[in-house]
Amino acid sequence: MVNKQRQSFTKPLGWWSIILVTAMAIVTGAVSLYSLSRFHLASKLQTPTVPSNSPIMTAVAALGRLEPQGEVIRLSAPDSQGGVRVAQLLVKKGDWVRQGQVVAILDSYYPRLAALEKAQKQVSVAQASLNQVKAGAKAGDISAQKATIARLEAEMRGESAAQQATIARLEAELRNAESENQRYQQLYKNGAISASDLDTKRLRVETVRQQLNEAEASFNRTVETIQKQLKEAIAKLKSIAEVRPTDVQAVQTSVESAKASVKQAQADLNLSSVRSPLNGQVLKINTWPGEIISSMGIAELGRTQQMYIVAEVYETDIKKVRLGQSATITSDAFSGTLRGTVTDIGLRVGKQNIFNNNIQADTDNKVIDVKIRIDSQADNQQVNALTDLQVQVLIDI
Repeated sequence: MVNKQRQSFTKPLGWWSIILVTAMAIVTGAVSLYSLSRFHLASKLQTPTVPSNSPIMTAVAALGRLEPQGEVIRLSAPDSQGGVRVAQLLVKKGDWVRQGQVVAILDSYYPRLAALEKAQKQVSVAQASLNQVKAGAKAGDISAQKATIARLEAEMRGESAAQQATIARLEAELRNAESENQRYQQLYKNGAISASDLDTKRLRVETVRQQLNEAEASFNRTVETIQKQLKEAIAKLKSIAEVRPTDVQAVQTSVESAKASVKQAQADLNLSSVRSPLNGQVLKINTWPGEIISSMGIAELGRTQQMYIVAEVYETDIKKVRLGQSATITSDAFSGTLRGTVTDIGLRVGKQNIFNNNIQADTDNKVIDVKIRIDSQADNQQVNALTDLQVQVLIDI
C-alpha cells in the first residue's frame, strides 16, 4: 500500500523536472542569442568602411561591321523605272573602276546613238545652207542673169531701130500722100480729074496715116514690154547678188535648232550608259545582260582602298566616346587585331542591327553609329575583301 502511494508521487515529480529544465534551457539560449546579436551590431558599427576595389572601365565595347569609305554605292540606271534592260556589262566582280568609267550599256543605247547621228547630220545640212546664204548666189547664176539683161537691152535696141525705121517710112509716105491729095484737090477744082481719082488719093492718105498710128502703137508696146522685162531682170540680179541679214538670221535659227537637237540626243545617249561615280572596286553584280534592272541596281561599288568600321555603341556609353580615340578590332575572320581611329560620331539614336550569338541578349537596345577608320595600309589590305563582316570593337577611353 505504501509502495503504491510512493509511485503515485514520484511520476508527477519526474515530468515537472523535465519541463523545468527545458524552460531554463530556452531562456538561457534566448539571452545568449540577444547578447551575441548586440555584440555583432556593436562590432559592425565600430568597424571602419573599407573602400571598394571594383575595376575601372578603360574601353567601350561594341559590335560593328566593315564597310568601304563612303559606304557601299548601289549603281543603277537614271531611268530604270521604265523596265530598262542591261545590254552589255563591262565589268565583273572584283574589278577596279575609275570615276566616269562606263560600267554598263542599256538596251536604249543604240537607238539613241542613231538619233544622235541623225541630229548631227541635220546640223551639217543647216550649216551648209547658212554658208550658202552668206556667200550669196553662185557666180554662174549671176553671169546668166547679166546675160539675160544684156539680151533684153539688145532686143530693145533692135526692135526700137526697126520699128522707128518703119515709122519714119510711113511718115514719109503720109507726107507724099497728103501732098498728092492736095494736088489732086486742086486738079479736081480745075476739072482736070474726076471725083473718083480724088477719092483714091484721099483714101491713100487715110490708109498711110492708119498704118503710121499702128506702127507707133506697136513701137510703144514693144518698148514697154522690153523695159518691163529688163527691170525685172535687173531686180533679180540684185536679189541674187545681195546677202540679206534676214535670210542669214533665218538660216542661223535653223542651225541653232539643229544644234539643240544634238545636245538633247547626246543627253539621252548619256542616260543609256551607266558610269561609275567613284574610284573603287566592284563588290557585287546584281543585274546581268538581258535582265531588267531591279531595285537592287546593276552593281555595288565601294572605295575599298580605305576601310572603316561602323560600331554600334550603346546610348549609355556614347558619352565616353570622342573623336580621335583609338580602337581595337577583332574577328574570327582574320588573324590578329586591327587598329583604328574614331573619325565620326553619329547624331541619331537608332535600333541595334548587329547582334552576337547569345540568344538571350537584349535585341531592343538603342545605339549610335560610330565610324572608325582603319589606320594602317596593311590592315586595310587584310580586310578590304570583307565588306559587311561583323567585328568586335573596343574603343579606348
